[in-house]
Amino acid sequence: MPEGHTLFRLAREQSELFAGRPVHVTSPQGRFAAGAALLDGRVVEEITSYGKHLFADFGGPVLHVHLGLYGTYTTGLGDPPSPRGALRMRWVADGPKGEGVWTDLRGATACDVLTQPEVDGILDRLGPDPLRTRRGGPLSYARVGRSRTAVGALLMDQSVLAGVGNVYRAEILFRHRISPFRPGRDVGAQEWQALWDDLVKLMRAGVRMGRIVTTEPADRSRRSGAVRREDAHYVYRRTGLPCRICGTEVRTEEMVGRNLHWCPTCQAV
Repeated sequence: MPEGHTLFRLAREQSELFAGRPVHVTSPQGRFAAGAALLDGRVVEEITSYGKHLFADFGGPVLHVHLGLYGTYTTGLGDPPSPRGALRMRWVADGPKGEGVWTDLRGATACDVLTQPEVDGILDRLGPDPLRTRRGGPLSYARVGRSRTAVGALLMDQSVLAGVGNVYRAEILFRHRISPFRPGRDVGAQEWQALWDDLVKLMRAGVRMGRIVTTEPADRSRRSGAVRREDAHYVYRRTGLPCRICGTEVRTEEMVGRNLHWCPTCQAV
């Protein structure tokens, strides 16, 4: 599932291409036909992300998209290709340089038109987003610090903090040597604040690079140059491989419906 940095980049890209311009909105698949009719021809005023949610303000009605596990946007210049398959929504507009621009949405979990009060209702249910505030540590800890739930599960709870997914969960816990099975109430306030500050740094780096890199140069097989995929993470998708720090075999177990990766030595309970 795309994590918060991906949605942040999408909002920025779509703003550059579509904001301030009337957009032709269609639903070739037909599933979003009623919503497309409400938006078609309107000017996109603002596009923002919060956590894993994308919001496009059409001057009253707001398009809300949640990509879920399988949602994707494809964007291009010039004339769009002929619609194929389950194409939920298409935007077409005159781009910032006078050339045509288009974007196609497929496979999203949510694609609907909301009122502002409905948008506010979604935002009210979400925890702080590390890409939106540096000061969300105490607010999120108010939930974490009194919970018996494992911290590995709490990090995936979007009402605790918004935008963190499976990769950031595994990597941030490893970087701070916290067992994913430790109850939230056993994580100290200073530990959580350090974790939060690190999330802010890592997710902002993810926005810049367009990918998640969590390893420090000294812990990679190649310490200079572009970071190779196999060097980008400490534990995520490294099941059965030796921990980069201690050599213990990285383990995997399902937690809240997703595969959790951790080092049983560096992250002992």
